[in-house]
Amino acid sequence: MQTKPSLWLAIALMMFPQIVETIYSPALTNIAAGFSVNSEQAGQTLSLYFFAFALGVVVWGRMCDVIGRRPTMIAGLSLYGLASLLALLTQQFWLLLVARMLSAFGAAVGSVGTQTIMRDTYRGEELARVLSIMGIALAISPAIGMLSGSTLNYFAGYKAVFAGLIILAVILIYWSITRLPETRPTDVTKVALFSTVIMMLKDISIWRNAFLIALFNLCLFSYYQLAPFRFQHFGLSPKIFGYTGLLLTFGVALGALLNKYLLKQQWISTQLVTLASLISLFSGIGVYLLENSWLFIFPILGIVIAYGLAIPNILATALTDYSDRLGTAGALLGLFYYLLLGLGLALAGWGQTLGRVLICCGIAMMILSLLQDKKPQLPKWQ
Repeated sequence: MQTKPSLWLAIALMMFPQIVETIYSPALTNIAAGFSVNSEQAGQTLSLYFFAFALGVVVWGRMCDVIGRRPTMIAGLSLYGLASLLALLTQQFWLLLVARMLSAFGAAVGSVGTQTIMRDTYRGEELARVLSIMGIALAISPAIGMLSGSTLNYFAGYKAVFAGLIILAVILIYWSITRLPETRPTDVTKVALFSTVIMMLKDISIWRNAFLIALFNLCLFSYYQLAPFRFQHFGLSPKIFGYTGLLLTFGVALGALLNKYLLKQQWISTQLVTLASLISLFSGIGVYLLENSWLFIFPILGIVIAYGLAIPNILATALTDYSDRLGTAGALLGLFYYLLLGLGLALAGWGQTLGRVLICCGIAMMILSLLQDKKPQLPKWQ
């Protein structure tokens, strides 16, 4: 009988990438001051993070099949820990960028590796139950990251944030070494990567879904990238910014509850994605109108509600034509939308205007959502 990993460990590994993405955001203003760079340059550390994360999703996804789930997870976490140590010790901004990219590459193992382990271990209704638990955990991850980051930054600056990331990596490495079993089946089906890449590059629906996922994430992460400097402009501390993570978590949970209610009312996933796009567009307009006041945080609640409403429905139907190669196709889809997200964050960092970013994303999402296939299958666990 296959040994199941600790559910608590699996949840921690799944939450890990989202926590380390958001724990860094409250320290952006201190990083800009500490390395004598402007807000645009400091914000680019977040966009570069996602470029490297995209590559890591594909590499670690393939390594899970080649060398096994357990050694892949330990290797990725180890790389993340070493890169965080480099970020802590460096005094050069270009080397900080390198460290952030290496840490992102390593952190990607928490996402793709944990999903692969869960698919190995659980089936049917049991898998659905575990995924629902992980969905709740992921909803609270940004709040944990932002509150932790703001607290560490408040007491000891950005170096405390990097030190905290090293400690987290050490804990997860030790926990994985002692409690994470190997779950790779003995008869792993190896699908040719190149042929799958070609197939997906030619698939218009894959690109539409990749853009939708990237745009909804861009709305969320452009807040993490740009809002710290708006709070600084209003004379509010990074710690106050960190507390807004609670509001964002409430919004994501509210979006998930709205999603469940509307599905029971016989809404189909394409309608829900269109509704979420509309909510994002109007929320973006609200942020634009209130951007010169701290009150812009309230329309942001609509952005995260839309995120919680849309993302599960897009992901549930994005790979229905790739059931024979879900692992490889999932890793490639991740590559596509993380690259698009990284590019979007680079443009957002250059523009430094949150409201305009959100409006542009809302318009693009409305167009893409109206072009969706109107007959997708609903996820069976809803």
